Amino acid sequence: MAIEVRKISDLNEVDVSKLIQESEKEGYRFVSRLASEYEDGTNRFSEQGEALFGAWDGEELVAIGGLNRNSKSQGAARLQRAYTLPSYRRKGIGSELFNALFVHAKGEFNEITTKTESSKADAFYRANGFQFDERSPDITHVYSL
Repeated sequence: MAIEVRKISDLNEVDVSKLIQESEKEGYRFVSRLASEYEDGTNRFSEQGEALFGAWDGEELVAIGGLNRNSKSQGAARLQRAYTLPSYRRKGIGSELFNALFVHAKGEFNEITTKTESSKADAFYRANGFQFDERSPDITHVYSL
C-alpha cells in the first residue's frame, strides 16, 4: 500500500462519495457537510493559510482533513473534517495526513485547535501531539506549532 498525501486544490475534482458513505454509516455527518459547504462556497479552505489535504491509496481517496483560520483565536488554525476510512485506520495514514497539515500550517499559525466528543478521536489526537484543552466550549485539543 503506497499512500500519497497531497493538497486538494479543487474538491469538485475529487470523489468523496465513499468517505461520505462510510462516515454516515458511523453516524458522522461532517464529511457530507464538508462537500456541501465546499459546493455552496461556504467553506472552500481558500483563505490565507487554509488548506484541504487528502490521502490516496492509488486512485482511491481514503482520508481527508483541512485547516481553517480559527476566527475565535488569533494566530490559530482549526482542524476541520478529518476523517479516515475505517479499513485504513491504525496504519499511520491519519498521522501522515496530520503531518502534511502541520507542515503547511507552520509559519502561518502558532497553534491548531479542534473539538471532538469521541474517545477514539481524543486518543488519536493525543498520540499525534495534541494536548487536551478546555479553554473554551469550541476547543478540546490544541497542537502548538
